[in-house]
Amino acid sequence: MVDAGPVRCPTLWENMSQINRYLLRNLFLATIVVTGALSAAIWLTQSLRLVELVVEGGAGFGAFAHLALLSFPTFLSIVLPFGVLTAVLFTYNRLTQDSELVVMRAAGLGPMALARPVLILALIGTLFCFMLSVWLGPAAQRSLVALRQSVRSDVSAMLLREGTFNELSDKLTIYVRDRLPDGSLEDILIHDGRQPGVTTTIVAASGTITDADGTPRVLVHDGTQSKFTEATGKAEWLEFERYAVDLQSLRRELAPRWVEPRERTLEQLWTPDANDPIDQRFAGRLRAELHNRLASPFLVLSFATIALAALLPGEFSRRGRGRRITVAAVGALVLQAAVLGIVSLIGKVPVLAGLLYLFVLAPVPLCLWYLRRDGMGRSLPAAPGKGVG
Repeated sequence: MVDAGPVRCPTLWENMSQINRYLLRNLFLATIVVTGALSAAIWLTQSLRLVELVVEGGAGFGAFAHLALLSFPTFLSIVLPFGVLTAVLFTYNRLTQDSELVVMRAAGLGPMALARPVLILALIGTLFCFMLSVWLGPAAQRSLVALRQSVRSDVSAMLLREGTFNELSDKLTIYVRDRLPDGSLEDILIHDGRQPGVTTTIVAASGTITDADGTPRVLVHDGTQSKFTEATGKAEWLEFERYAVDLQSLRRELAPRWVEPRERTLEQLWTPDANDPIDQRFAGRLRAELHNRLASPFLVLSFATIALAALLPGEFSRRGRGRRITVAAVGALVLQAAVLGIVSLIGKVPVLAGLLYLFVLAPVPLCLWYLRRDGMGRSLPAAPGKGVG
């Protein structure tokens, strides 16, 4: 027989690494599923709010999809902490019911060791939330507002409503029977009374919408124009091969607007424009938005440690820990409500900014201390003279 040599057993560190990878994989999968489901539900409600804007502006499905996509980062930073909380509660409760955590504890893994994958996930989630709240969220919000303004002021988009009489103003009505895939229009009727004392009616077989040099026009081909002048009572009839109808007067010029706090960069929130009276008037809102962006990402870490403190300490039970899960969920909701309440008050009472960071960060050291104390208590030796029955 050939001597294969001594069999090498995996070390405790190797076992721990495998367990960490196993737990981290399950946590990541659960977080993605839960966050995706919550985001999809909120995204649908937000998308329904955009339908009215798109319908009124006459924009197509592409504009609607773009608007809906830009709204996604705005609420993702709010959903992610609850996604991590739910993922931790679900994963560790399932492992408890399957007795997997019992085996891990029997192998010498204490609460802090079992908490390591959750802390890694929470740190990654916190960094991602920082990226959303500091960069992606405001950038997406600025693009969303700009696109909304474009849809509201776009005259050519309104002309895409086929088969209806489009009353663009009190004195201008345009009817388009059909719009072809290449963008050209068929069977066009234009009733124009914008010129005082003159009414013009144009009927054309085809046409196109152009926006050359920022001036929207309708170019119609192969049609007739009838013009009636009230002062003389005469009607004029004209056949044409090409005719242009200027729509510049219909373009909705939107008034300059104050940039909302959620659209601004951190630098703009930190240093409001001293020459802008509106910035000075709403300096409290800008300050509250600044602190909210810097503090809210830490909720991922706080929610994760709250879930750990609810499930890891104490005796294991195959029947699950419904009461502990409920307490953790309620605690997270109370913390979120407290954070929102403090943020709303920071604008009026700036000194509350310190209290905001205290509320957001306090659960982390408290829950970790509770886990460590439970682990130390379990590792204490039995008292002399007391055997194990």
